[in-house]
Amino acid sequence: MKQFWIFLFTWWKGQTFGTWWHTRLNGEFVGEDEFGNRYYRTKGGKIDPGLGFQRRWVIFNGEVDGSAIPPGWHGWMHNRVDVPPSEETGYRPWPWQKPHRPNPTGTPNAERPQGSILTGSGQAPVNPGYRAWQPE
Repeated sequence: MKQFWIFLFTWWKGQTFGTWWHTRLNGEFVGEDEFGNRYYRTKGGKIDPGLGFQRRWVIFNGEVDGSAIPPGWHGWMHNRVDVPPSEETGYRPWPWQKPHRPNPTGTPNAERPQGSILTGSGQAPVNPGYRAWQPE
C-alpha cells in the first residue's frame, strides 16, 4: 500500500501516476540508456501544437537526477539532433564527453576549495602583498 501512495504522489523516485498515464496514452518508447533510463516521444513523432516541436521525456531508473542523462541522449532530449542514439548506427561518444558522475552537492564528497570553512583547515593563507581597503 505504501508503494501505491509513493507512486501516486512523489516524483523524485521515478514516475508519478500522471506521468505513467500520459506515457501509456501518448508515449512511444524510443530507447534505454546504460543507466536504465527510458526515453519516450509522442506517438508517431507528432508535433505538439502547443510547443511547436516534438514532445520528448525520460523516465529515470531510480532517483530523478537530470545530470544522469548521457551526452548522446541529452542532445536528443533537447532537440539538438533528430535521431536518438538507439536508432543511430555507429554512434560513439566523442573523447571529450565524460561519463556520468552523480552530483555530489550536499554530500560529504562535495567540492570544498581551499579556505572553505568545511575543509577544517582554517582560513586560507593571506597574500602578503594584499592590503585591505580602509575607509578614511
